[in-house]
Amino acid sequence: MTTSETEYPAEIIEHRWLSQRAFEIKLRRPKTFKFKPGQWVSLKYKNLERDYSMASAPDDAHLALCIRYVEDGQLSQILGDNEIGSRLSFCGPHGYFTFKPSPRPAVLVATGTGIAPFRSMVRSGVTPGFILHGVESSTDLYYANELQTGSGSYIPCLSQSSKSQTYFKGRVTDYLQRHLPSGHYDFYLCGGRKMIRDVTLLVDELFEDSLVYTEAFY
Repeated sequence: MTTSETEYPAEIIEHRWLSQRAFEIKLRRPKTFKFKPGQWVSLKYKNLERDYSMASAPDDAHLALCIRYVEDGQLSQILGDNEIGSRLSFCGPHGYFTFKPSPRPAVLVATGTGIAPFRSMVRSGVTPGFILHGVESSTDLYYANELQTGSGSYIPCLSQSSKSQTYFKGRVTDYLQRHLPSGHYDFYLCGGRKMIRDVTLLVDELFEDSLVYTEAFY
């Protein structure tokens, strides 16, 4: 299973803000809908359509989507205000950004809501060597408690200053350059295009013979 154009009806059964910049909606799951962790759906509401990765596991009873709130984004604004019971539809699943087991440790690198497919992977039983989540402040570390207990090494990377000693102060590229041991890895990159570009260049320079898989969110 890789991609599908089947359109499914959906209903919002839960809505919660994860931070001032992001929220999660849970959809009632169609009985016939199946997907792999890392895949995404095209969410449709009236004449608007946007793509979102699943943040839930394939066996979860519901479908969870982690959505970045964009002030001038038409659909994210509507979904941010939508109430439980709102009806919409989606097509999918789409995409090939799925976990590929190998003897090399997996390094999952996300910025912002790019953490969504990695949460899906961890909930489905994937245990990576490292998960790096790059955000501005600790309030944007949604799913942190779950990822800390459900994975190997979870490293929150804050670009803004923080007094806490539990966070790495710097960008994900800073951590990889300073602290990731040399070796061969499978890098999974999800989030901003600049991060993906910078980490890919860093991998080519410092982690020879590693593989890189990418999914750009914004």
